[in-house]
Amino acid sequence: MSLIKTLWDSPIGIRTTHFWGPAANWGIVLAGLSDINRPKEKISLSMSTAMVLYSALFMRFALRVQPRNLLLFTCHAANETIQLYHWSRAVKYNYFEDKVETPVTTTPAAPVTPVTTKPASTPAPVVKDAPKQ
Repeated sequence: MSLIKTLWDSPIGIRTTHFWGPAANWGIVLAGLSDINRPKEKISLSMSTAMVLYSALFMRFALRVQPRNLLLFTCHAANETIQLYHWSRAVKYNYFEDKVETPVTTTPAAPVTPVTTKPASTPAPVVKDAPKQ
């Protein structure tokens, strides 16, 4: 019971934004982990750069704010690691790999046969019944 009361009354406990802010930020880390197998040509270099800078700034903030928020620091350290991995993949793909463009091949279309229609003014032929024998 003492541990629960300590966590409840702590200045960085579960009743404060010092807990819920980092808890929500773990969603960013999970999103980065889900992109690990994403094709490198689909990784945004500008977004990865922004996320690297964002996490670096907030890692520093987490250590400078009083009381120190080690949960926030851990969250942004994990995000920094993942985003640096994505950033390195994007830089390698955009600047150091030869991009081979595959030629677009087209198959010839089947010949088009003209459709003949009767003019609208021509009346439809009348079919007479055959004579009865």
